[in-house]
Amino acid sequence: MPFPATRLRRLRRTPALRDLVRETSLSPAQLVQPAFVVAGEGVRDEIDSMPGIERFSISELVAEATEIASLGVGAILLFGIPSAKDESATGAYDDEGVVQMAVRALKEAHPDLTVITDVCLCEYTSHGHCGFLRDGEVDNDITIELLAKTAVSHAEAGADVVAPSDMMDGRVGAIRHQLDEEGHSRVAILSYSSKYASAFYGPFREAADSTPESGDRRGYQMDPGNAAEAIREAELDLDEGADMLMVKPATPYLDVVRLVKDATGAPLAAYHVSGEYSMLKAAAANGWIDERAAVLETLTSIKRAGADAIVTYYAKEAAQWLR
Repeated sequence: MPFPATRLRRLRRTPALRDLVRETSLSPAQLVQPAFVVAGEGVRDEIDSMPGIERFSISELVAEATEIASLGVGAILLFGIPSAKDESATGAYDDEGVVQMAVRALKEAHPDLTVITDVCLCEYTSHGHCGFLRDGEVDNDITIELLAKTAVSHAEAGADVVAPSDMMDGRVGAIRHQLDEEGHSRVAILSYSSKYASAFYGPFREAADSTPESGDRRGYQMDPGNAAEAIREAELDLDEGADMLMVKPATPYLDVVRLVKDATGAPLAAYHVSGEYSMLKAAAANGWIDERAAVLETLTSIKRAGADAIVTYYAKEAAQWLR
């Protein structure tokens, strides 16, 4: 039997040929760097469980953003850690809150840098849950009022995109309505539409000091066994006015990334979360993997699954490797 005329190895022979026919490519512009901002001056506080990631005071964050912008990273996603917390999360929607002040400073120093703000209450509540507690449970409707108030305060500070991550029902519609009412119709909403109750958030909770005081978040975050539900969540958020969707975490849910992308066709982000980052860092520190190769392969897999943008703590490093 003659050897087949088709030899797929022909186009794998050289780097130039492989580049020529590559189906999925990464660029720094598709990456989003999360950043933790705290009150104070001159603060650069490394997070033990996330090597290479720090909490920044505002002036230090602006300096860090200079490097991030110079590398061509697409955007920065801000998480605030207030100096004080209370049951009503008042620090989340304080016009002089740490995120609001950071946004103003970033937009003054880097007007062309896209600034996304996380809209959630968990970093600001004394109990660590993502909303207002009533009789030990998160009250959905009171919470969405506070989330809308928070989103408006971020928009007034100059945020380009607000990103609700709380998983309350109806919060995208409430935020869109309030933004439009307050004259911020140009501010986009990146909805964490499919956020799972995942075991991979541990390092983030250390970084943001947001571990629930009691119970867990399974009453509002998605069950890891559900995939079709992610499509329902995504479609509801689009109907309520979301401009972009998100699946979180990323690599354990690549099937969900593909399902949501195929079902909606909407712009889609995937969040390569703290636990995913820390596992790669730990393996690299032990010499078990080639960090650069493993990270770029991981990010490529997320892009290949259907993500248009990738939120990752590796954004800055990956952008350097991709240059």
